[in-house]
Amino acid sequence: MTDELTHMSAAGIARRIRDGDVSPTAVVDAHLDRIADRNERTNAFVTITEELAREQAREAERAIENGESLGPLHGVPVAIKDLDNVEGIRTTFGSKLYEDNVAEEDDLFVSRLKEAGAIIVGKTNTPEFGLGVATDNLVAGPTGTPFDPGKISGGSSGGAGAALGDSLVPIAQGSDTGGSIRVPAACCGVFGHKPTFGLVPEPGRPNAFSNHTPCSHLGPMSRTVEDAALMLDVMAGPDGRDPFSLPDDGTTYADAPDRPIDDLTIAYSPDLGTYPVSETVTSVLDDAVGAFEDTGATVERVDPDLGHTKEEIVDAYYTFANVLWGMLLENLQDDGFDPYDADREKLRPYLVDLILESDEPTMKAYRDANVVRTAVLDGLCDLFEEYDLLVSATMAVPPFDHGAYPEAVDGTDVEQYRGWILTQPYNLTGQPAATAPAGLTDDGLPIGMQIAAPRHRDEDVLAAAGALERTRPWHDAYPR
Repeated sequence: MTDELTHMSAAGIARRIRDGDVSPTAVVDAHLDRIADRNERTNAFVTITEELAREQAREAERAIENGESLGPLHGVPVAIKDLDNVEGIRTTFGSKLYEDNVAEEDDLFVSRLKEAGAIIVGKTNTPEFGLGVATDNLVAGPTGTPFDPGKISGGSSGGAGAALGDSLVPIAQGSDTGGSIRVPAACCGVFGHKPTFGLVPEPGRPNAFSNHTPCSHLGPMSRTVEDAALMLDVMAGPDGRDPFSLPDDGTTYADAPDRPIDDLTIAYSPDLGTYPVSETVTSVLDDAVGAFEDTGATVERVDPDLGHTKEEIVDAYYTFANVLWGMLLENLQDDGFDPYDADREKLRPYLVDLILESDEPTMKAYRDANVVRTAVLDGLCDLFEEYDLLVSATMAVPPFDHGAYPEAVDGTDVEQYRGWILTQPYNLTGQPAATAPAGLTDDGLPIGMQIAAPRHRDEDVLAAAGALERTRPWHDAYPR
């Protein structure tokens, strides 16, 4: 029973709990046992909230006994990224500076998950302050993909991806400012959805207006598309404290994965017209994209025009990101730390190189970066006037050894930290984009397929991913 429960979907667990076939306590016990047995394998969790989880499970059982109305995630275990707050639980941000920091209140989306009945079993690993597309820090160390723990799990939601891929939890929350949901999903063979900007509110403080450049998103991660859609329905919805929060237009997402896609026209471009992509990745995608044609969709190979080279797009992203990172340093100083001197040795060297040794962008550089951003937006909008979806690689390479960042892809030089991911364009535009498992390499490593749509068309992304899952199911590939 324990093994069966930990390999079930969130929707399946919720149904069995509502039907009285299994108790929330049994579900939580099974997942805590698996975490205890296997967390060392990938290092997915930084903190295991055993006491909180068992307390919430007992409360969930009392609600059933009292005949209370049950939420859509009643009794379902969930993991929270260690950048985000759960009341009474430490939030380290992956930094030695905050190793003993305990959150005073829940973040908004955490409150919504709790209200829906979800049970928090732990906090997942992340690079320091979420800055990186590989997960490693001085608090907990590196996190590996369940398919080969010696290789990266992606970042910055790498702990969430690993926890899902190793069946430690059925659902997990991620965040994405440059690929941090989609890259871990690709590395760990799971599904991750970066919603339309503003769909899931992110009332960031102390600066609530910083999340738009580049667009920062909260979103669901899971082993099934149905579970992500169910979780998105819980997390989405307006909040006045987020100035970019979208109004409720009545859309629900739970049924989207089952929707036929024979009315969709899909553009397929493994490289987005500008990025080098390895032959290993392209061959897996070329095979997987046939799933859409098998379900009746029209698929056409295209060559998008984003108006700029891969180097120019990455440079524009770094310009915006450096402004955000500069605010991070100011926040550290406001909290009493000295990142430039006394506390410098407590920061990961990668962070020092990335932020402390970088020049602050000029106003002209910021304006120029927005010109690049506009061209990327125009190129994608032009494409979406003809096509409903754009499918590409998520990563240009399969997961690689810890610390062995690619400096070239099939002979083409790339910026080693972010030049091998194809995710930043959608953080520049705010359009929805997800990663779904496309298949495995000959070495058994997962490859992710990125599926994107115009703003507010998240249901099309979920429908296409659901069709891929039905036609080419990936669930038997997970480590047991």
